[in-house]
Amino acid sequence: MTTTRSAVPQIRRRMPGPPRTSVLPVLTRMLRSRLDVMAWAAAEYGDAVRLPLGPKTLHFFNHPDHAKHVLADHAENYTKGLGMIHARRALGDGLLTSEGEIWRKQRKTIQPVFQPKRIARQLGTISEEAERLTARLQAHIGEGPVDVREEMTSFTLGVLGRTLIDADLGAFDSLGSSFEAVQNQAMFDAITLGTVPLWLPLPLQTRFRRARRDLQRIVDQLAADRAARPAGDDIVSRLIKSVRQEPDQRVGRIRMRDELVTLLLAGHETTASTLSWAFHLLDEHPQVWERLHDEALEVFAQGPLTTESLHGLIYTTQVLDEVIRLYPPVWLLPRIARRADSIGGYPVAAGADVLLCPYLLHRHPDFWTAPSRFDPERFTPAASAGRHRYSYIPFGAGPRFCVGNSLGMMEATVVLATVARELRLTKVAGYKVAGEAMLTLRIRGGLPMRVRQAT
Repeated sequence: MTTTRSAVPQIRRRMPGPPRTSVLPVLTRMLRSRLDVMAWAAAEYGDAVRLPLGPKTLHFFNHPDHAKHVLADHAENYTKGLGMIHARRALGDGLLTSEGEIWRKQRKTIQPVFQPKRIARQLGTISEEAERLTARLQAHIGEGPVDVREEMTSFTLGVLGRTLIDADLGAFDSLGSSFEAVQNQAMFDAITLGTVPLWLPLPLQTRFRRARRDLQRIVDQLAADRAARPAGDDIVSRLIKSVRQEPDQRVGRIRMRDELVTLLLAGHETTASTLSWAFHLLDEHPQVWERLHDEALEVFAQGPLTTESLHGLIYTTQVLDEVIRLYPPVWLLPRIARRADSIGGYPVAAGADVLLCPYLLHRHPDFWTAPSRFDPERFTPAASAGRHRYSYIPFGAGPRFCVGNSLGMMEATVVLATVARELRLTKVAGYKVAGEAMLTLRIRGGLPMRVRQAT
């Protein structure tokens, strides 16, 4: 669909939304499903909605022009907001949560690791890990179901360790459960606005404190092991060098620890979630799988994947683009206005909480035909022509555009093609797939699937 209807700014007095007396119903909806409450707000009140949440009022904007204004045109006026602020208790001041000079310095340190030429050199490693994943899945043919989300997590951790960290992350069995506890705590802090003291012996917080200690131990060990070897071009080497330049070594070590925890989480969780959703949707749409399978056979017939043959996976790329349209791993972009502003004609006060929701923006009926339908054809060059640039922002936009998007897309493309070449995955009969909006948008409770040989 090529419509580019603009949100024409007109000065308005007050954004529409539920009354302040509806705080409890809104909070109840949010606790039940964060995705549903955002969808309800957009359907009930339109592209600009005031949402009361306890002592706060959230300003939810859901038009591409709004996203462009906040993320690109006036990005300097908007800092990280609800959720990310509270995630600092869990993640510290890593790239996801930091601001200002700290963020610029961290981005400068890490950016070279994600340069296109370096990412291209990782193709062989990614292909090896994809073949290992396929072999692990193949071993389950004729057996019981396998948890695909768990397998995708193992794959992405393997790639992350070899391409960015220069370490075997498979040696740390507790990584997955520790990150689960961190995400749970971060979302709890976001909903409660960080008002619950961390020392309270709630089961969730007890698990988080244990997980935080475990993650700190792991990243300290990774840093120590890397420092004992000659420096390379990996992230840990660059962070170690950065710490040595810090006037306060203790502060530098804490920042390195925060950055590594953040990278370990973001570097594997987003791609693992995308791949899980992809296999779910491929099972729901067998005709798409058939085309994917045929393309994979054709490309792999030329030999092992190269940077050139990777470009031949055109339909595979379209499938992934459509997967992250429907299920963007970063489903919510929260911001806080530094200074008073006007978005789409609505006044926004200094300090106001502003929300953009890629999950809903990607399903906006004014910019997407049959927005809930899974249709990779909408990403052909002809179908994409004229589409509003900010109607599709799976990796954000502006200065904070996701630094790891190229690596993540390469991983996902290689895995889809490698697995589809050999195997067909089908969900367990009766299993209901539901989204879980945490720091990333993942499948709740895992994804049990049966494995059979492709025919």
